[in-house]
Amino acid sequence: MKIFDSHIHFDQYEESDKDLTIKSLETNNVEGLITVSMNLPSCKENLMVALNNSKVHPAFGYHPEQPLPSEAELDDLLNWINNNHEYMIAVGEVGLPYYLRSKEKSGSFPYTGYVEVLERFILLAKKLNKPIILHAVYEDASVVCDLLEKHSIVKAHFHWFKGDRKTIERMAENKYVVSFTPDILYEEETREVVTAYPLHLTMAETDGPWPFDRIFQQKMTQPSMIHDVMKEISAIKQIAIEEVYSTIYNKVKQFYQI
Repeated sequence: MKIFDSHIHFDQYEESDKDLTIKSLETNNVEGLITVSMNLPSCKENLMVALNNSKVHPAFGYHPEQPLPSEAELDDLLNWINNNHEYMIAVGEVGLPYYLRSKEKSGSFPYTGYVEVLERFILLAKKLNKPIILHAVYEDASVVCDLLEKHSIVKAHFHWFKGDRKTIERMAENKYVVSFTPDILYEEETREVVTAYPLHLTMAETDGPWPFDRIFQQKMTQPSMIHDVMKEISAIKQIAIEEVYSTIYNKVKQFYQI
């Protein structure tokens, strides 16, 4: 049964590990990778990889868990994306900096600036008619929902989402997609979201090279781990494994028009 890794930082792997991963895709029935970007150099690296492998589908964006880009840096990135959008499957990874903000002790964190940057990416996704891949957890998710609704964005993919029941219901009502990582095997917070979220709005991801615990400890994060995610979704939702594979596989293809 075929799978997609719907969210992976492929450019962050060592070169030897990239080669190993690409060679393992067919053996592990991995149909493709949605490779998200951190910044302009990351976008360029993901594009280069994609041009050499049809299973790699790049998304271009600016990850929010890092310092705000300068106006010149942001303009350069947006211009580059506009000039290369035909190679892009989505805008991403973009969003709001929950973890970076939680470490800030001074009380002067520039949150409004991050919201403004995100809104520019949302407008770009709308202009280019592309899906948007979002990093937005806990209370940030409702802020992002406000922006998506403001601009009538439907094709939104929240990766590794965490949040309350009210936000989950709002996202499901808007038909936003949520993807789950291998931490579904041991993280109760993730398992609760799986239980609550509709299968037909679900995807699976690794967020590699992010490392995982328990049975994955000391192992390089690989797209093949998606098979473990599928089995756990099946067990949690008590839905036949064949239906889980088929529904999620088709959702990725339909959402990203692969």
